[in-house]
Amino acid sequence: MNLKFLETFVWVARLKSFSLTAEKLFTTQAAISSRIAVLEGELGVKLFLRDSRGVSLTPQGLKVLEHAEQMLDTLHVLKQSIEAPSSTVGRMRIGVMDTVIHTWLSPLVTELMDHYPQVEIELVADTSLNLCEQLQKGFLDLVLQTDLLRQESIRSLELASHPVGWIAASNSIYNRDYANVAELARERIITYSKNSLPHQQVLSLMQANGVLAPRLNCVNSVSAITRLLRDGFGIGALPPVLVREELARGELTLLAIDQRPPNLQVVVSWRVGVGVGMELVEDIVALCQRVVQRYGQKVGQEHIILIEHA
Repeated sequence: MNLKFLETFVWVARLKSFSLTAEKLFTTQAAISSRIAVLEGELGVKLFLRDSRGVSLTPQGLKVLEHAEQMLDTLHVLKQSIEAPSSTVGRMRIGVMDTVIHTWLSPLVTELMDHYPQVEIELVADTSLNLCEQLQKGFLDLVLQTDLLRQESIRSLELASHPVGWIAASNSIYNRDYANVAELARERIITYSKNSLPHQQVLSLMQANGVLAPRLNCVNSVSAITRLLRDGFGIGALPPVLVREELARGELTLLAIDQRPPNLQVVVSWRVGVGVGMELVEDIVALCQRVVQRYGQKVGQEHIILIEHA
C-alpha cells in the first residue's frame, strides 16, 4: 500500500475537501482523486461520499481513518528516530547570494540547526562574484550563487533556475505594451550588480537586439531593486519569484514581452578536501537539494525550475 496515498486519504478526511488537500500537498485535485480511487480499489471499499455539501467519510472510511492515522504516527516516530540530530561538531562557512536569501534560505537555516545543532553556521551574504572569489581563496566552505565553477578543488551542482521577467510598478508610466526588447530598452532598466552573470545576460540580450548602449542601472540588493520598482523608478529584469507578494497584491506587473533574459541559475559550490570534513559538506549539499525541492513544490514551475540529478 502506498503510504503517500494513505496520507492523502487522511488529509481529505481532515479537511473535508479534495481541493484543499491538493493545495496542502502541492499537487492537483485530479491527482488527489486518482490516489483516493486507487486506495479504494486496493481496500475494496468506498471511503468518501461527495455531494453538494462537500466530502464526508463512509462508515468504512471511518474505520480506515483510525488505522491510517496510527500507521502515519508510527512512520513519523520511525523517521524521527532515524533522523536524530547529528553529533558532528565544527564550523561551516556558507556564502549566499541575495536571490537565495529572499527565497529558501530561512527553511535551509532551520534544517541546518535541526540536523547539526553542534555545528556553528557562519553565513555571509554577498554578490555571486564575491562569493566565488571567497570560496576559491578558502574563506568560505560552500556558496549558493549563479555560476558553475570548474576548478580542481571545487565542485559545483546546479540546483534550480528562476525564470526572469520584465517587471514594473502597476501604476507607473512603464506599465504599457512594448513591441520588442529594443523598444523596452529605451526605458530605464534595473538589474543585478555590474558584471554579474544576470547583468551580462541582460546586456547581451539588449545588444543582440541592436541596443548598443542600454540604460542599465546595476543594483546588488533585491530589496533595493524591489523598492525602486515600487516607486516607479524603471523596469526591473529579475525573477518574478522575488516579488511574488507584490505581484499578487497588484503593486507590480509582469510585462508581456516574449523576449526575456535567460533563467537565473542557482548553483551550490563547495570546497573539497580542505577545511571542514568532506562528509559534512556533502551532507549539507544534499540538504540544500531537499530544501530547494520542497520550495519548488510550494511556489510552482512558473517561479522555479528544479534540476533533477540521478
